[in-house]
Amino acid sequence: MDLKRTDFPPGFLFGAATSSYQIEGHGFGGAGPTHWDTFAATPGNVVRGENGARACDHYHRFDEDLDLAAGMGLDAYRFSTSWARVLPEGRGTPNPDGLDFYDRLVDAMLARGLKPYATLYHWELPSALADLGGWRNRDIADWFADFATVLMRRIGDRVYAAAPINEPWCVAWLSHFLGLHAPGMRDIRAAARAMHHVGLAHGRAIQAMRALGMRNLGCVTNHEYTMPADDTPEAAAAAKLYDGIYNRWFLGAMRNAEYPTDVLELLAPHMPAGWQNDMAVIAEPVDWLGINYYTRKLIARGPSGLPGDFRELTAGLPTTSMGWEIVPEGLHYFLTWIDREYAHGLPIYVTENGMSADAPPDRPADDPERIGYLDRHLAQVRHAIADGADVRGYFIWSLLDNYEWALGYDKRFGLVHVDFETLERTPKASYYALQTALAR
Repeated sequence: MDLKRTDFPPGFLFGAATSSYQIEGHGFGGAGPTHWDTFAATPGNVVRGENGARACDHYHRFDEDLDLAAGMGLDAYRFSTSWARVLPEGRGTPNPDGLDFYDRLVDAMLARGLKPYATLYHWELPSALADLGGWRNRDIADWFADFATVLMRRIGDRVYAAAPINEPWCVAWLSHFLGLHAPGMRDIRAAARAMHHVGLAHGRAIQAMRALGMRNLGCVTNHEYTMPADDTPEAAAAAKLYDGIYNRWFLGAMRNAEYPTDVLELLAPHMPAGWQNDMAVIAEPVDWLGINYYTRKLIARGPSGLPGDFRELTAGLPTTSMGWEIVPEGLHYFLTWIDREYAHGLPIYVTENGMSADAPPDRPADDPERIGYLDRHLAQVRHAIADGADVRGYFIWSLLDNYEWALGYDKRFGLVHVDFETLERTPKASYYALQTALAR
């Protein structure tokens, strides 16, 4: 790699990120069913109908995986917890095996000198709560706060940092309006309510963790660098609305206690009654901001002409195996824009950045394009710091090849190759390049 640890300020954190359902193996340890299990069991939703029942078997192999993380020279490990593993019905009696697992996992991170960055929710809603309306039901904010309390009473004294919900846009819009993730709905009323209740649950969970005496709490939002696909007024209007839904809605609520007016014009008729009274809770103070960034989108108006109907185009730039354009400059844009408009003096972390890359079957650990991707994006982080943004860390997605949601096990984001037949772990070239770059 071109860049190394000493190119960044003292104390800058380097980490890798994972999520529970994608790696743990949800069929182990008494975890309850989730709406992802239901979604995957419905034909047409997920490649080959694959699910996270075994995944990478991190549940049994976490020591090996954390050895790999520490051996790379990482400072921190960002993991998520499964609501249904801790509370199989979403409420009620906790699962002792689930709490014990996260207890052991956090202790194992600390034993290796890895700072635990916990995310409470990375998309696997307990089925019993989905049956009650899930993110459409306002009560989910209190259910989620109760989950935060149960879990963090057990591990909150040892986690270095915590955030309630990973990528709220995916939880709400992608899953309730576009229907591409569980629960697979395509309903603007459901989406509007989810867009609000996700924020409310975030705020209630922050309150619950503060009540336990926890500090270093943040939020994690995902962002796409949005541009009009052409010079027409229609494309400009579509791109602005897309940017509002994707990039401004959640940060506007969490940091400024307001929703963007252009998006409210679309969603206000479908919002829950009295939503205005919740904004102070959604904007509960946090200690840091996390941003996930992968790509840009060129946006045009969709064929129906209705607001919220977008066409996504590409412009012939290099892409990852996900088909996502590689635009490192977008990371600099978001770091400086968020520092200016939303941080209000708080530090920022890049909580996810990485690429899915195919490798030759006979050389599964050969990934030079990932090394180039990381170098170019880290250069933009350094550029943003030089321009005054208070960026304190960078987490790579992901430590391991894993279950990539609706795309099953086809897309590989890992620094470590996983053979999904044998579960053998093999560090890739990017792993060793980072090991050298992060050497102290």
